[in-house]
Amino acid sequence: MSELVSAQGAVKAASRWASLDLPELYQCVHCGLCLNHCPTYRDLRLETESPRGRIHLVKALADGRISLTPRFAEHIYLCLICRACETACPAGVQFGRIAEAARAAIGPPGSGAGRFLTRLFLNAILPFPHRLRLLIRALRFLQRSGLVALGRVFLPKRLWEAQSMLPPIPRHFFDPPEVLPAMGNRRARVAFLSGCVMSTLFSDVNEATVRVLQRNGCEVVIPRNQGCCGALNAHNGEVEAAKAMARRNIDAFLATGADYVLTNAAGCGAAMKEYGHLLADDPAYVHKAMEFARKVRDVTEFLAEIGLNPPPGHVPLRVTYQDPCHLAHGQRVRAQPRALLRAIPGIELVEMEASDRCCGSAGIYNLTQPEMSRRLLEEKVANIQRTGAQAVVAPNPGCMLQIRYGLKRAGLEMPVYHLLDLMDQAYQERL
Repeated sequence: MSELVSAQGAVKAASRWASLDLPELYQCVHCGLCLNHCPTYRDLRLETESPRGRIHLVKALADGRISLTPRFAEHIYLCLICRACETACPAGVQFGRIAEAARAAIGPPGSGAGRFLTRLFLNAILPFPHRLRLLIRALRFLQRSGLVALGRVFLPKRLWEAQSMLPPIPRHFFDPPEVLPAMGNRRARVAFLSGCVMSTLFSDVNEATVRVLQRNGCEVVIPRNQGCCGALNAHNGEVEAAKAMARRNIDAFLATGADYVLTNAAGCGAAMKEYGHLLADDPAYVHKAMEFARKVRDVTEFLAEIGLNPPPGHVPLRVTYQDPCHLAHGQRVRAQPRALLRAIPGIELVEMEASDRCCGSAGIYNLTQPEMSRRLLEEKVANIQRTGAQAVVAPNPGCMLQIRYGLKRAGLEMPVYHLLDLMDQAYQERL
């Protein structure tokens, strides 16, 4: 009987590691051009904390030359999956796919209570919008009642720091009509991902985004049955949950008959553009997933593509721009947001050093790897400060939360805007 159990365990393990037999593992030519683009390698100067080193580790696990250990998991989860290595790689290695496959084999990060809470959040809260909103409402009540201050005494340090990153939670969430008409001649019918974080913590940005789209001749549809994009789940080892979320969104968005699927969150856009890969082994959805992915655009990418109706207002502001990793590296969208910024009368854009280097947010990385995240954030804040800008523009919620937190810690009173905030202001202001 023990031999049968042992054999079954071996088959199960072999099946688990079969998912790591990825073509990307054999594309890497070990040239090392990725090394100085990798935030963790630049900081630690350890081969195991580089893309090349992690590829070697994953390949060794897939080949059975090493076993899955806590130390292996540490190397894989110290990666931010910022994908800067993909931009630098001459061989076109899609390292994000390797890292996500490895994390699917490992499971969520951490151990004990931390791992349990992460899994609970990823599987029992994020996939269910109403549950997430209940959680956010509870946090809003604590903020407004002043009880949150007691957390410094009663909460573990990491949880206290996590809640301190939150902005003041708005009184209302993003709950518009399902269809919003275009202003003027209709140029496109677009479906908009309202998102989980964006619709709760940044409802004002979503409202600004919709107004800008309407002013540019878009009929905007917000599908009622949509949900979280699944990016956080895929990045943290919960692939099956991510697949279920992807299927839900594919059904909801394709049913609208929209010409495009738009998002104002870089991480969501990168994830949705890869639904075809995520559901490649699902014959019922793979073709629908590829059709859906072809329609996905970041809102800045879309507005640049269709041609912007010039905003009439004047926004006198000197700004610097933070490239969200999953926009610059994941989607290769860099020039379009800058072009839109420069199209706003009064805006002066000052480039910062290493604008496409990760700020340390990376989904929930700032919670699971706080030390490394803080070091990257301090470097980012120093680069921002050197620009002499009056404000930071970062079209991604994770970047906005992280950079606001970093500026506050550094004692700098500098606003952080989403690009659509400033565009909306320019359309509403009059010369």
